[in-house]
Amino acid sequence: MTPSSKAPPTYVLGHSEFELNRLTTQARLVDPMTRRFFVEAGVAPGMRVLDVGSGVGDVAFLAAGIVGSAGEVVGFDRSATALAVARRRAAERSRTNVTFLEGEPSELDFGKPFDAVVGRYVLMFQPDPVALLRAVAAPAKPGAVIVFHECDWESARSRPPAPIHDRCCAWIVEAVRRSGAEASMGVKLHPTFLAAGLSAPTMRTESIVGGASDVGAKDRIRHIADLAISLAEQLERYGIATAAEIGAATLADRMEAEAAANGSVMVERDEMGAWTRR
Repeated sequence: MTPSSKAPPTYVLGHSEFELNRLTTQARLVDPMTRRFFVEAGVAPGMRVLDVGSGVGDVAFLAAGIVGSAGEVVGFDRSATALAVARRRAAERSRTNVTFLEGEPSELDFGKPFDAVVGRYVLMFQPDPVALLRAVAAPAKPGAVIVFHECDWESARSRPPAPIHDRCCAWIVEAVRRSGAEASMGVKLHPTFLAAGLSAPTMRTESIVGGASDVGAKDRIRHIADLAISLAEQLERYGIATAAEIGAATLADRMEAEAAANGSVMVERDEMGAWTRR
């Protein structure tokens, strides 16, 4: 989705069926945080919203729930595979106020201007996030809300240490960086907004925290394990971890058992929201 002249990098997580299913689990975990960022930023009922890098549609559906039937969400992505899933899900949910377009922002005709521009985990995968942010702000009305949710993997940790969890997080960070993406985009949102010609954003941070026996622990642990599994090919290609070291078939179970035995609390990546007005 980059509007710059640089060739877009290959999306490191790909669009396999496994990865597209992983995104559904991810949405269950992070949607509440994204919603809080969007609502505090000013996304409200009746707005026309542009969703940047829609993927399988989770953020678009979240935004549609905020703007209601009087509002509209237009999402775009470059992946036809992901958008096919998004359109099917929209039909299944009878989301008639959500539309998905395929292509780059510079190539698309969005029609009327937008009241808000939103995105989650999209700037981190851009070779030029400033150029993308500038491009997607262009079809917004003066005074429109610009709000992005990105993460910072540097904060992921466990106490007492849960080595399998921590090793998985380190693998993920290294694979993302080797691919050319930014594993710490969250803390770079402030300078990115300024460089794109926007005013300094308001920022918030949240994190998913818990032990192995907490309610929802299996989803949290499976999310980290599945992310490493989605990256398995890259982990091997970059020489970060072998298939045997990853042990995909038992990774989540081993992570859970170790964390439970050690009484570990796992602190996941920082989830950061930043917003301003155009």
